[in-house]
Amino acid sequence: MFDIISYILLPIGFVLLIKGADLLVDGASSIAKRLGISSLVIGLTVVAFGTSMPELIVNIFAGLQGNTDLAIANILGSNIANILLILGVSAAIFPLAVKKGTVWREIPLSLLAVIVLALLVNDVVIDKIAPSELTRIDGFVLLSFFIVFLYYIFGTSKTEESKEETAIREQSFLKSFLLVAGGFIGLALGGKLIVDSAVSIASSLGVSQALIGLTVVAIGTSLPELATSAVAAFKKNPDIAVGNIVGSNIFNIFWILGISAIISPLPFSPALMRDVWVVLAVTIVLFAFMFIGKKHILKRWQGVVFILAYITYIVVIVGQEIIK
Repeated sequence: MFDIISYILLPIGFVLLIKGADLLVDGASSIAKRLGISSLVIGLTVVAFGTSMPELIVNIFAGLQGNTDLAIANILGSNIANILLILGVSAAIFPLAVKKGTVWREIPLSLLAVIVLALLVNDVVIDKIAPSELTRIDGFVLLSFFIVFLYYIFGTSKTEESKEETAIREQSFLKSFLLVAGGFIGLALGGKLIVDSAVSIASSLGVSQALIGLTVVAIGTSLPELATSAVAAFKKNPDIAVGNIVGSNIFNIFWILGISAIISPLPFSPALMRDVWVVLAVTIVLFAFMFIGKKHILKRWQGVVFILAYITYIVVIVGQEIIK
């Protein structure tokens, strides 16, 4: 693959990946609706899993091809971008009032996910074994936490009355299955193009796959969350803006890294461990911001702080790569 072609194919891959996820969600949701499954359950399962498909597909291809740094960096970079960039932009558009349940349950759960990950990949510190890696057993541990998380969200959905129902457009079974098939094709082609292009670009620039994963790939796979949260903030619907991001971060660690580790054990370099601590730090800051000034509101100035912190983070990791 020529380098110039890689720069062209990368954005094409993102378009195919994101459109494929949309088609898959639309088709699967329509089938579920026709089978009599409630909109709430569809929203908690089909839609939630569908919006995580871009990161998952990229990680599956990266893992199968042995590009483990890219797989890890994609998830860590996505979680950092979700909080600092996406919530930052959303809060700068309109202050985000956060539900009490999100403050006391979902955000702590996302913090727990990072803590569990940090413990699992600190073999050098805890067991004095090098290198540190997320093994297949660790992957099953993460999936176990994910199952508990699913049980939790189903339980809370039954006890809390939802103000909004997931809007689902019913199609014929044939059209629904065609949408699902088209979605899988788009996801597969897009994921393959992104991984191949990212590896090629990293090689041509003389930088690590981790840097490309933490920046370009992470932001690209987070574009659906950015669009959803920014529009929700503009429409003054903060529950969607914040809930999407926190839920996505939990899915990324427990579900996607769990599956990725089972496919291929993921070695964590010291540089990637740095990014684990960054995810932990920004999650703690998000939780702390909920109690500064008026409680449970992410204010505009806090959004600006997040954006500036993200810019600083990108400058630092690029600068470290250049110095190497």
